[in-house]
Amino acid sequence: MNKASTSRSRAKLHPAATPYVFAFYMSGIMAMLMCFVITAANSEVHGDYLGNVLKAYQLAMPVAFVCVLIVRPIVARLVAWTVRPHR
Repeated sequence: MNKASTSRSRAKLHPAATPYVFAFYMSGIMAMLMCFVITAANSEVHGDYLGNVLKAYQLAMPVAFVCVLIVRPIVARLVAWTVRPHR
């Protein structure tokens, strides 16, 4: 291993952080997409559109993060209940 790859591997989080990292990325992406759509639907696209989206995102992201943490185990059970195991 060279020095660059060693420093990158040290910067990664422990595997136990996986559910939290997943929730962070999923909630961040989904909250942003939903803020774009809902802001456009409610107030149309005009000069303050991006500012309004970012204002909505400030509230939506933390709420979405907590919701994904809560809902993730339920969804995992629903998927296991719905999808046949791989053989």
